[in-house]
Amino acid sequence: MRVLIVEDEEELAAMLAEGLRGEGMTCDVAHDGARALEMTAAAEYDVLVLDRDLPQLSGDAVCRALNAAGYPARILMLTAAGALTDLVDGLGQGADDYMSKPFSYLELVARLRALARRAVPGGSATVLSGHGISLHTVRRVAERDGRPLKLTPRELGVLEILLAADGAPVTTEELRDRLWDAALDPATTAIRVTVHALRRKLGEPRLISHTPGYGYRL
Repeated sequence: MRVLIVEDEEELAAMLAEGLRGEGMTCDVAHDGARALEMTAAAEYDVLVLDRDLPQLSGDAVCRALNAAGYPARILMLTAAGALTDLVDGLGQGADDYMSKPFSYLELVARLRALARRAVPGGSATVLSGHGISLHTVRRVAERDGRPLKLTPRELGVLEILLAADGAPVTTEELRDRLWDAALDPATTAIRVTVHALRRKLGEPRLISHTPGYGYRL
């Protein structure tokens, strides 16, 4: 899942990004509405965490602009106001969900995962399976032939994408865009190392094949 956090409180934005990366999500950060529109024009995100009170361009304006352009990401709006009228008004701008500050971090994570599942066709499925593997997309656990797999959040992310592809090849670029931050050096070995570790943890017979210069498939 690729998330854009649009939050002018830099410390809060950094804390959220660090936490969500630990959950296996890819997170980029913008500190104002104008920058958010620049970043969404350059990349496709699954979910935006959008503060309503932003400098230069308000969260409401960003939300309206993205909806008018048909941008596919789901939008979770944050606000310091908690009145029912604020909730109704925020959703009226085109947001898909709404949370008031202060909020529960665990609830935020749960809502982001729910929004991401709604963002793609067939995204309501909570269990992906194939080749003896089952992966629970909400509880973030996986097993092969009944054997629990001890995977890192990033390894779970790679496995989820490969399972969802249902045998079709997945490019290295797609893995990078969906699971790593925009700042990742394309020349890094991070993707190859992660896939190698996942292949080893899945055990024998090996399930992940590699097409040099292209990507991976189950």
